[in-house]
This record gives sequence, C-alpha cells and structure tokens, in this order.
Amino acid sequence: MKSALVYAYIGDAIYEFYIRKYLIDCNICKIHDLQQASLNYVSAKSQRRICEQLISEDFFTKEELEIIRWGRNQHGSRAKSTDIVTYRIATGLECLIGYLYYTENLERIKCIMERVCRL
Repeated sequence: MKSALVYAYIGDAIYEFYIRKYLIDCNICKIHDLQQASLNYVSAKSQRRICEQLISEDFFTKEELEIIRWGRNQHGSRAKSTDIVTYRIATGLECLIGYLYYTENLERIKCIMERVCRL
C-alpha cells in the first residue's frame, strides 16, 4: 500500500486526463477555451464542490469514503491558491482516484469520472 499523497499524486493526473478527454470530446478545440472549461472540474474549489456533491448523493461506497477521508487528512504541501480545507477535500478525491487505479478498479474510475463530467 502506498501513501495517501502518492495516490493523490497519480489520481490528480488520471482525473485531469479524463477531464481533458471529456472536453475535447465535447468539440472544444481552442486551447484557451479548453483551459477555461477545465477550471470547472480541475481546480481545488471545483473538486471540493464535486466531491461534496457526490457525497451528498451517497454516490461513494463506505470504503471509498474512508479513502477520501484518509487522503483528506494527510499533511502535505500547503495550498497555494485556496484555503486548506478546500485543498484537503480535493486531495481526498484525487487520493480515491489514485487508489482505485492502483487496485486496478478502472471501471469504478470510469463510473466516477462519467458522473463528474455530468456535474
């Protein structure tokens, strides 16, 4: 088992890849437009909003909620452009994505990311 911050590190890359692919598949073709649209999904504030929305919908399993909490409670680098609570909730979501990747639960990642893209 890896550390929560290592899972969050890879989870961030996977999450951003899914969002970029989704936006390109929506026929957004200009780089500036892609970057602007991605902020609705990839910023810490957006990830917090998304994570809290999915939690309120009981979207996550109990195990997934534990992983989000585990990732959220890790002490890593400090937030640069947002408050620490927002940064940690975003880290928890990224941790879950990374954990699912390393446990080879790619179908669940796909399910989560499809739901994220509909928010």
